[in-house]
Order: sequence, then structure tokens, then C-alpha cells
Amino acid sequence: MLTLVTGATGQVGRRFVPRLLAQTRQGMGVPPLERSREWGRVRVLVRDEARGEPFAELGAEVVLGDLRDEAALGKAASGADAVVNVAASFRGVPDEEAWAVNRDAAVALGKAAVACGVRRFVQVSTGLVYGAGRGRPMTEDDEIRPGGEMWGAYPESKAAAERELLALDDMDVRVARLPFVYGEGDPHLANSLRWATSWASNQRLHMGHHADVAQGLLRVLHAPGVAGRVYNIADDAPVTAVELHLLNGVEIPTDMHTRTDPDPWFGIMSTERIRRELGYRPLYPTVWAARDAGVL
Repeated sequence: MLTLVTGATGQVGRRFVPRLLAQTRQGMGVPPLERSREWGRVRVLVRDEARGEPFAELGAEVVLGDLRDEAALGKAASGADAVVNVAASFRGVPDEEAWAVNRDAAVALGKAAVACGVRRFVQVSTGLVYGAGRGRPMTEDDEIRPGGEMWGAYPESKAAAERELLALDDMDVRVARLPFVYGEGDPHLANSLRWATSWASNQRLHMGHHADVAQGLLRVLHAPGVAGRVYNIADDAPVTAVELHLLNGVEIPTDMHTRTDPDPWFGIMSTERIRRELGYRPLYPTVWAARDAGVL
């Protein structure tokens, strides 16, 4: 079986692809009914040949091309059995680019996959599509209503891609919604202070270690009989603004305790579905566990 991965050179993709390549028939995240199949072949779509070399050295097939080039999408999807669309454009990019990559290119990839006979498509999305909190952890059955100035067009473009991809005929599409991802040298944890310095002390960020994001994506990819399903992937304990400062070794702002969190449940997701249906359990249930294991 051949799996095409886009966004392989990004923070999530560069850590997911080696795990996908390393997976064996008895590997992490493969349900028993799927273990008789070989999911070890991997193809990556990259724009830069040099950045594709590390994947080639690990055994991946490398296809050069831009996600926004429909001809390249057809070439990349040809002969593939599954697609994992990790590619995304966010945090500081113009809204036009966010829409072009996150919605337009994702949908074009989905249509190219259908045309090439791809059987399974995993769309990697974000918990930010939920928008405002509901007074509890958000579930996959909640209405998505993205918005807010902080992330620009990123949540809306991702939500639009989900809707259009799930509406495609003749292909098994499933969606994985990610939290704030960190670990293994990813600068995201340090970058969190861009926002956390202005938060209330108890304002929370739901996170997930790269190892757990990868195992969650593998479970979503391999699970039989879950066409059209959406799954939240995250750890067990969102961290507060105070904890983000402590983790980064930065002094806590003296006035932080005087601020008010406008939405205590914003971005907080339930992982009950992926636990119950796919057997997901975080390897690092908290960022503190990841710190103690030396994998930040």
C-alpha cells in the first residue's frame, strides 16, 4: 500500500513521515484487521528537492511539486492508496495564502485523489474550527463556527476544507483535528509566549506532543469502517499561561493574576471518541510528563 503525505517538511509532517515509514504490520496504531496489509510505502510531495532528501534516505518516494499546482497533485496522487494531507499555511500569512493552501489546494488534492482512485483520505485540521467555547470540552459533534482575529483566516479556511472534502463522493474521507502541537525541538512551545504573556493566569492552551499527534494520525489513517468520521487528537491536561511561562523558564508577568479569561473553554477538546473508537492513549498525557522524559 502506498500513502501520499503532503506537508512533509513542516513541523508536524517531518515528524510524522518517519513514524509512518517505520511502521510495520504490527506497528503502532494499526488495528488487528488491518495488520495483514502492508502500509509501509510512503510518497511525499515537496517543493524543494534538497528538503526531500532526508525522506528519500529513509525510504520514501519523493515527488517534486507545489500543492497549488493541479498537475503536480495528479502526479503525486497517481497510484496512491491513501493520502494524508498535513500541509497548512497559518500564523502570520496573508489571508489569501491561507485560503489558497488550506482550502483550495486541499480540495483540489481531494479531487485529484478521487480521479486517481485513491481509497482513503485523511484531512489534518485544527481544533480552532470550533471557535468559541461551549462551557465544556468540545466534541466532534459540535457545530464548527470558526472566527476571531488571532489566527486570521486559518480556522475558517480549514473548516471550509473539511466541509468540501467530506462532501466528496467515491472516497473514504476522515478528519483529524489537532491541538497546539509541541515537542522534539519544535519551537512552538517557545512561540506560545507570543500570546501567553497577555493572557490571564488561568487561561489554558490544549496541547499534544508530536509523538501523540503521529500515533493519532496513524490510528485515523488505518482504522477500518470510519469513513466520514472526525477525531480530536490532544493530550489529557491543557496548560495554563502560568505553566507556559514556567516551562519556558520565563518570569511570570506581575499583573497576570489581575486579568480575566474571556472564554475558559476556548480550544479545549474532548478526546473521548478517539479513545473509545480507535484506542488512542497519549504517550505523554501532559506536557510535564514530556518534560520529565526529556522530549520537549
